[in-house]
Amino acid sequence: MPKDQILAIDNGTQSVRALIFDLRGNVIARSRVPIEPYFSTAPGLAEQRPEVFWDAVCLACQQLWLMPGVHKDAIAGVALTTQRGTLINLDKAGQPLRPAMVWLDQRRTEGLTPVGGLWGLAFALSGMSGTVAYLQAEAEANWLRTHQPEIWAKTHKYLLLSGYLTQRLTDQYVDSIGCQVGYLPFDYKRKRWASKSDWKWQAIPMDPALLPDLIAPAQPLGQISRSAAEATGIPIGLPLIAAAADKACEVIGSGALDPSIGCLSYGTTATINTTHRKYVEVIPLIPPYPSAVPDAYALEIQIYRGYWMVNWFKQEFGHHEQRIAEERGIEPEALFDELVRAVPAGSQGLLLQPYWSPGIKVPGPEAKGAIIGFGDVHTRAHVYRAILEGLGYALREGAERTSQRSGVPITSLRVAGGGSQSDAAMQLTADLFGLATSRPHTYEASGLGAAIDATVGLKLHPDFETAVKEMTHLRDTFEPDRAAQAIYDELYHTVYRKMYDRLKPLYEAIGRVISR
Repeated sequence: MPKDQILAIDNGTQSVRALIFDLRGNVIARSRVPIEPYFSTAPGLAEQRPEVFWDAVCLACQQLWLMPGVHKDAIAGVALTTQRGTLINLDKAGQPLRPAMVWLDQRRTEGLTPVGGLWGLAFALSGMSGTVAYLQAEAEANWLRTHQPEIWAKTHKYLLLSGYLTQRLTDQYVDSIGCQVGYLPFDYKRKRWASKSDWKWQAIPMDPALLPDLIAPAQPLGQISRSAAEATGIPIGLPLIAAAADKACEVIGSGALDPSIGCLSYGTTATINTTHRKYVEVIPLIPPYPSAVPDAYALEIQIYRGYWMVNWFKQEFGHHEQRIAEERGIEPEALFDELVRAVPAGSQGLLLQPYWSPGIKVPGPEAKGAIIGFGDVHTRAHVYRAILEGLGYALREGAERTSQRSGVPITSLRVAGGGSQSDAAMQLTADLFGLATSRPHTYEASGLGAAIDATVGLKLHPDFETAVKEMTHLRDTFEPDRAAQAIYDELYHTVYRKMYDRLKPLYEAIGRVISR
């Protein structure tokens, strides 16, 4: 039997999925194991036992082998993609010392010693000292070193979730360069751990030996070990090929290899990404992330809470639709699409700014969410549509910033993530951006991106251009409605673009009052 299939493991925030792809990007088989995203022992904390992730990987793979038409002998290799920014401390025996700090965790460490010396002077002169202090406060390692020094002292390896699962699969402390998205001393421009003189070692002090060796995407990380084969059912000795973090894999899995194609991810965090060969900081001092393509960067603007706001609305105000959907035996999303269609473009003047969680610089850490323009015509449906429009406005602003900084205009869009399954959201996006907007042929864009890395690494496709052309396809394309586009253009330029500057002093005042 020819070895012409790839096993892709995708450990997301809500679930772990094991997927088998052929060389045309078709899903041969799929297994999904839901996971609890996190538990919280205090407000703002988000943790999970690392074994939860590994056990779900094992179960998802074991379920896969029971499916009809699945043949282990056809699998040429394995690729892994995971959620970003989830960190795990391991002892010398490779055992977790504490729960993983999940990327949704909001703890901060204030009052740290600022970066000094020439770096400190440079940041002060450039007005970047506040940004560096914010990054220091956000770093999980700084919190651990400050508040759990006994754990930090016992830590033998400090790994992202991708590195932890790679170690469980191969018995090697290695990770993909494409997965290095987090508060770590990583040089994003050179795609390696920062040099000894880099300011990041001052900002996040640690022994370099705590970190894994790094391997470029499409290169081998190791082979499936005997213990991993017994736990997962994956054939022993199969190569594990380096892929990238889930967002980066989603970009190439949606076909957005050219910098003129913007990839919108409508997930828990909403993002717009473009693939560039040149290093460009869309926001000064905020680097582009590693791409799933080894010689490229993923320029990204993110709305931290993103489509979380959609789920928030459904939980708080969508009980009616959920009850009706259960009675009819249909998915609730179909009824929420009806809510969107019941309201005209622009939500009759209701505008939402989607900064439910602050950013580092754009928006600043003082930012909060806002809805303006309420009148007696507005209903739940208007609020729901305004959420989708607010996300669209923010991502459009990110797209324009990206185009301005890179010099490459975005001329078409791909949409991945849970929100891509909504026709109403897809049409709204096309109208708001004024661009043709397409969804990939498969919902599993991040898993497909990981599989693309593996096919190139295993020489099943000669290069990324060929692999993306052969394995990604468009399912539906939505063209802008010009009347709706005109409404969005006017609201975007005359209202939305001015909201943040007008509301910023009020956000700062709120922060002063509630922090007393």
